[in-house]
Order: sequence, then structure tokens, then C-alpha cells
Amino acid sequence: MPGLEPILAAGHANITWHLIPMAAAISLVYSASRYELTGRIITRAIRLFATILVIMGAAFLLLLALSYNL
Repeated sequence: MPGLEPILAAGHANITWHLIPMAAAISLVYSASRYELTGRIITRAIRLFATILVIMGAAFLLLLALSYNL
């Protein structure tokens, strides 16, 4: 099927790229459930998103260091 190559190739994408939109969605939903003002929701969601990314990055670096020379 000549037109389906890009669609089929998307199924082989690296699953870690799903972590960024998932972290954004979790941050927005969690912040919206705790605050009512839109400005506060956005600022808290951005801070939580950055915190999640830093923690995931630190976990990645720790696992990378522990798996070195295996």
C-alpha cells in the first residue's frame, strides 16, 4: 500500500516521546483540580511540568550511569 508508509512508520516511534505530552497533561489536570484561577493554574502547571521533567531527567541519568559498562 503506497500511501500508508508514514502511518505505519509512526508505530515504530520511540515510546519515550510520549512522556513529554503526558507530563504536560498530568500537570494541567492536577493544577486545574487544585486551583480555580486560570493564571494560577497555568503557572502551577508550568512549574509542575518542569519539576516532572527534571525528575525524569535525573532518573534517566542515574539509570544511564548505573548501566555504564554492562
